[in-house]
Amino acid sequence: MVTPKIMEHFLKKTLIVFVLAIFLATTLSSAYAYEALQGPTEVRYWDEVRAYNGYTLFAARKHGPAGTSFLIDMEGYIINTWPAGNNPRLLENGNLLDVDTNGFRGFLELDWDGNRIWEYNETRERYHPHHDFVRIFNPKLNEYTTMYIANKDLTHDECISAGCDPLDGPYDNSQIDAIVEVDMDGNIIWEWWFFDHAVQDIDPTKANYVGEGKTIADYPGRINLNLPGKPVKKDWLHSNSLDYNEELDQVVINSVHGEFYVIDHGNTFIPSDPEGSIALAASSLGDFLYRFGDPARYEQGEPPSILEDWTKSTTGHKQIGGSHDIQWIAPGLPGEGNFLVFNNGQYLFERTPQSYIFEINGFFNADGNDIGDYVNPPDAGYYTWDPPSRRETHKQPKQMSNQIVWIYNSKSNQAFFSHIGSGCQRLPNGNTLICAMTEGHFFEVTSEGELVWEYINPVTKDGGVLEIMPDNYPMTNSIFRAYRYGSDYPALISKDLTPQGTITDRTPEYEIPEFPSWIILPLFLFATLLAILIKKTN
Repeated sequence: MVTPKIMEHFLKKTLIVFVLAIFLATTLSSAYAYEALQGPTEVRYWDEVRAYNGYTLFAARKHGPAGTSFLIDMEGYIINTWPAGNNPRLLENGNLLDVDTNGFRGFLELDWDGNRIWEYNETRERYHPHHDFVRIFNPKLNEYTTMYIANKDLTHDECISAGCDPLDGPYDNSQIDAIVEVDMDGNIIWEWWFFDHAVQDIDPTKANYVGEGKTIADYPGRINLNLPGKPVKKDWLHSNSLDYNEELDQVVINSVHGEFYVIDHGNTFIPSDPEGSIALAASSLGDFLYRFGDPARYEQGEPPSILEDWTKSTTGHKQIGGSHDIQWIAPGLPGEGNFLVFNNGQYLFERTPQSYIFEINGFFNADGNDIGDYVNPPDAGYYTWDPPSRRETHKQPKQMSNQIVWIYNSKSNQAFFSHIGSGCQRLPNGNTLICAMTEGHFFEVTSEGELVWEYINPVTKDGGVLEIMPDNYPMTNSIFRAYRYGSDYPALISKDLTPQGTITDRTPEYEIPEFPSWIILPLFLFATLLAILIKKTN
């Protein structure tokens, strides 16, 4: 039986709860994007309900003699560290794969405790590994292999023989990127080189000449050796990321200039025949299956330019610039099979520049239909993007590819802009993790672009650790990429995931989502009603 005393006690406890809720609603706030000269590091915001909660991996290059890779939880507590810190990724077997600290000549694999269990070094003098690598499962070998980007040296004579314009020479110390694949024993089993897939319209005596009545535009599957104003030189393409699609058996590689290229691995790889594989990769079978980003480079679009009124500019048909971290969205994730790329926003001639994340479906045609095969982006067409708040942002309309299916950018360009490095990752709940390298800033957003987690790297380029990051030049606390792993990721099964303290040794202090404003009045009215009922029971 409910007595008046029991009812009074219940109503008083309920009133206390609702008064507390009203207090929280009026005092807690979410993280805001604004220009600031300094601010606290580590976790700044966490929406525990909407974030994809797990563990975040990143590397601080100058923390310790070989750099340090940190695995942290959602509050910034350290879960594990490894004595390597360049561009790490956590393999499903629980090991960490990263660059060897000896001048980026090779790669190493460390177990959970930091012990070196595998390593590979590029010993050929003409090859210079840089930027990116990926551990793949080669379906034709039925075993794991490693791919990496390497600049390959060229002589002046080799460039001239390939049709480079003599007027743009000399070509001493030139380099063009290659992709190299090695097995777990360190044997080179496949190799692909941009130089083998070049075209030119300068010298008709060369085999790669466009041919009578043809132009560069007739060869979207090849790269123009005589790009206007950008002749072949050292680190010519500056490729900075690559990925592998096991289902398609294809590779994608990105150039910082603002293009990425898809290459057929499956039809150019012969098991147990490295020489045959390299020969196939150098043949027409190794020409680009698809390219995206800057069709002016193959004369099928307009380049960016300053207009006659030089206070205005146009991006032309160029879509990405300074781009990084090209990847296929993995099977089982929202957007699976689409490309995801960090569009730094460089070289676009935007009056108000900023960075973007693009999701791209290369199978879309001009009607917006997925035809199940690659469509040359100019054939898919463009639409005019009219930026919101044009008066406030000073952004101008621009031509955007119909193959872009999702875009993220901050409303204020000061909140998110990284002109160097950076990465992105699609998460299982549809959110996207973004790493802005120049400010050591990584954060998670929903598909609607709403912030759900945010972190500032506290480790500086001189190895120091700061609780407050002051006004500094870009790259002071840079992070090349960050990766999020769920608690069910195979590498973490049976591992000790006990938090060990934060990098700064500070107790986490961060914002949480603000209470919905629409519920404050109903709560207030309900609390008032409870107070009346309590009074009547006395």
